[in-house]
Amino acid sequence: MLLFQKPIWVLIISVILFISTSVTAQKGINAETFHKHDKYLSADKMEGRFPGTKQNNKAAKYIKNHFKKYGLKKFSNNYYQSFKLFVKPDINKMKSGTVSAQNVVGYFGGSDSELKNEFIVIGAHYDHWGWGGKGSGSKKKDTLAIHNGADDNASGVAALLSILEELSNSKLKPKRSIIFVAFSGEEEGLLGSKYFVDHLPVSKNEVKVMLNMDMVGRLNSEHHLYMGGAGTFPDGVDLMKRLGVNSGLNLIVHAGEVGGSDHVSFYKSNISCIGFHTGGHPQYHTPEDDIEFINSEGGALVCKYIYNALIEIANYKQPLYFIKQN
Repeated sequence: MLLFQKPIWVLIISVILFISTSVTAQKGINAETFHKHDKYLSADKMEGRFPGTKQNNKAAKYIKNHFKKYGLKKFSNNYYQSFKLFVKPDINKMKSGTVSAQNVVGYFGGSDSELKNEFIVIGAHYDHWGWGGKGSGSKKKDTLAIHNGADDNASGVAALLSILEELSNSKLKPKRSIIFVAFSGEEEGLLGSKYFVDHLPVSKNEVKVMLNMDMVGRLNSEHHLYMGGAGTFPDGVDLMKRLGVNSGLNLIVHAGEVGGSDHVSFYKSNISCIGFHTGGHPQYHTPEDDIEFINSEGGALVCKYIYNALIEIANYKQPLYFIKQN
């Protein structure tokens, strides 16, 4: 009976606020969003997203549509950065030869009049081994089957798009500009990221730090998040450890140990970088790397941590510069 003592407009506003809050809770960084992106990219119909295939192009279009939806600006009036790669014999049921692939690239401009001319890059590769084959990197070369790559690296792209949505919906306006990039050709030798670094859409000295996510979908029971390269920019190790407090994660932070994913292309070009991953597993580079093994709740925890790191670095008060590691 107490409800009826309130003016009707109070009840209407309360209902609207409840619905609004519920809708907002489904956006950005959460397990549902992470799972949605990973499930789409790692579905059988995507046939392992091998470069040069319709399915790889379909994955690129999916990413591009989200870049556009969440307000990323284009470089040179195009979200795609095309490049060529050579397909070796006995891979993915394809004829050997040169094929076209593409990185997907967009950016948010910074809010600071001076620091907006500096760029932080956040990225992940979206390609995988397709149907595998003797010439591929599959651990089961004699088994011709779809390698869905739910962890490697649909999970990294799921994180990239979740972070993008969160930033787009946020009132935060980081001081430095932020480039979002999804690479192709990683499995064949970091080819997409190498091409990107060799054909940067901005001056190289303006690119300050690169954050890379490769295999972030299998957070274990100890909640281990590994990262290498935290020492490649000033006070990076201290920052990454500090951000781990109350994050729900157990961080393993390396100043060096840059690793073997796309951030290596940046490191070799003397650009600071950090690579994030949640560890190896028996399904790595096999047809069994499927969505049912993905820990979406853990993926959301990882996304929140990397999002906070991205914002902190984009707003870094001290100058950012490259520090070589042994």
